Amino acid sequence: MRAFLKRKGIRISWRTYIITAFSYMTLGLFSTLLIGLIISTVGEQLEIGFLEDMGQLAMSLLGPAIGAAVAYGLGAPPLVMFSAVVCGAAGVELGGPAGAFVASLIAIEFGKLVSKETKFDILLTPFVTIAIGYTVAALIGPPIDSAMREFGAVVNWATEQEPLFMSMIIAALMGLALTAPISSAAIAIMIDLDGLAAGAATIGCCAQMIGFAVSSYRENKLSGLVSMGVGTSMLQVPNIVKNPWILIPPMLAGILIAPVAIVQFGMINNAEGAGMGTSGFVGQIMTFTSMGFTFEVLMLILLFHITLPALVALLLSELMRKMKLIKPGDMKLEEE
Repeated sequence: MRAFLKRKGIRISWRTYIITAFSYMTLGLFSTLLIGLIISTVGEQLEIGFLEDMGQLAMSLLGPAIGAAVAYGLGAPPLVMFSAVVCGAAGVELGGPAGAFVASLIAIEFGKLVSKETKFDILLTPFVTIAIGYTVAALIGPPIDSAMREFGAVVNWATEQEPLFMSMIIAALMGLALTAPISSAAIAIMIDLDGLAAGAATIGCCAQMIGFAVSSYRENKLSGLVSMGVGTSMLQVPNIVKNPWILIPPMLAGILIAPVAIVQFGMINNAEGAGMGTSGFVGQIMTFTSMGFTFEVLMLILLFHITLPALVALLLSELMRKMKLIKPGDMKLEEE
C-alpha cells in the first residue's frame, strides 16, 4: 500500500495537508478574492466601472482558484487538477473557503488514486474527483463553514468585550501564523475575522513583517527590507529554528502596539486584510476600505502599521543583541 501511495504521489502527513496545501490555498485566495477586492476598491474610489466589474469577477472565482491551487500544490495530474476547479466551486458555494479547501483536498487525493489506472481515465478520473468533491462539499461543507464562522464570531465578540486583553492575544497569534509556514490570511478569511479583532490581527502581522525587516537591516540591507517588509516574514523561518530568540522583538512589538491602536483609536479591518500585514499593502488598503479614505486613517496606518512596529522591534532587537541573545548573522537571509 505504501508503495502504491508513493507511486500515486500521495504523502499522508500534516506537513502535506496543513502546510503545503494551506499555503497554496493562500495563493488561490490572493489571485482572486484579495486582488479582486483591491481592484474593485480602486474602481469604486476612482469611479471606474470597468475596474469594479473586473474586481467582482475575480472575487467570484475564489472557489475554482482554491481547487486549482491546492491541486497544483499537491502535484495532481492534469485531469485531477482541472476537475478540482469544480470541487472548489462546489465547496465555496456550500461551505465557504474552508469548505472549498476540504472538498478540494479530499477529492484531489481520491482522484490521484484512480488517475491512469484504467483505459477509461479521461472519463473515470474527472468523474471520481468531481463526485467526491461535491459529496464532501454537500455533507461536511456547511457544518465546517458554520463552525469556523461561529468561532470567528466568538473571537470578534470577545474582542469587543475585552479589547485590551484580546487584542494582545490576537496580535501575537496571528503574527506568529503569518511568519510560520501556514496562512494567516486563510485563517482570517475562514473564521471571518472582523472589526477590532481584524484590526488587532493586522497590527500583529505588520509587526512581524516590518519588525523583522527593520531589525535585520544590518544583515540583509535593502533587499531584505523589501522582501520581508512588503513580501513575507516567512523568509526568517530557517533562522527562527536556529535561534528562536529572534522571534521575540516583532512578536512583542505587536503585543505592545495592538492594545493602544484598538482601545484608544478603535482601528478596525475586515477579514480579507486581517491576515495580510504589509504584504502587497493589502492590510493597509483593506483598513482604508473599513475605516474610510481619510487623512486621519492614513496617519493611523503609518503610525501603527509601520512606524511603531519598526521602532519597537528595532529597540528590542538591539537590546537583545547587547544581551547576546541575538548574535550577528542570526537574521541573515539565505541567498539563493
